[in-house]
Amino acid sequence: MFLENTVNPKEQFGWIEVICGSMFSGKTEELIRRLRRAQFAKQKVEIFKPAIDVRYDDEMVVSHDANEIRSTPVPSASNIPLLADGCDVVGIDEAQFFDDEIVNVCNALANKGIRVIVAGLDMDFKGNPFGPMPNLMATAEYVTKVHAVCTHTGNLAQYSHRKSKNDNLVLLGEVDEYEPLSRAAYYKALLKEKLQDMDVVNPTDVDTNKNNSNA
Repeated sequence: MFLENTVNPKEQFGWIEVICGSMFSGKTEELIRRLRRAQFAKQKVEIFKPAIDVRYDDEMVVSHDANEIRSTPVPSASNIPLLADGCDVVGIDEAQFFDDEIVNVCNALANKGIRVIVAGLDMDFKGNPFGPMPNLMATAEYVTKVHAVCTHTGNLAQYSHRKSKNDNLVLLGEVDEYEPLSRAAYYKALLKEKLQDMDVVNPTDVDTNKNNSNA
């Protein structure tokens, strides 16, 4: 699926690969697998992640199944080009947490002949496209969408359902805060939450209040 050597050696351009999906779908695991292969091939590889992602380790990119690879945490996408100078392959994890500049950075690296591999959530917990991911997917040569398994139905899951009441867009978390759900299970969960938030009045309570006021 992925051309790790260009067919036309005269074309000195790289390309962008995007790995996307819900939480617990194996995005980071797939990113690490591709980067390991490049390292085994003696290619110069650099890996970056957002500095805010300290769930497992300050410096390592770690998948949910405990695979890990050393990375460089950066506060913004603009830090990547200088640190990636001279690389053959650049890996970027949790790309949804970067600002829109990450799109320009990835394209600039690919135009310099670098293979760029990006992993990130394609949708936030509300089911909306997440940050720069749609633009990265649009400009990438290769897009791989991976799926988790729905914890309610056992079907393929593509939504990251937040179980906590925190409404912040960015909330780092694991199984305590999130669960992967299929389309049907996700919308059932949203409906259930809306019903719980509604202030439903029992008709018998209304009649009781009227009788008390007339007494």
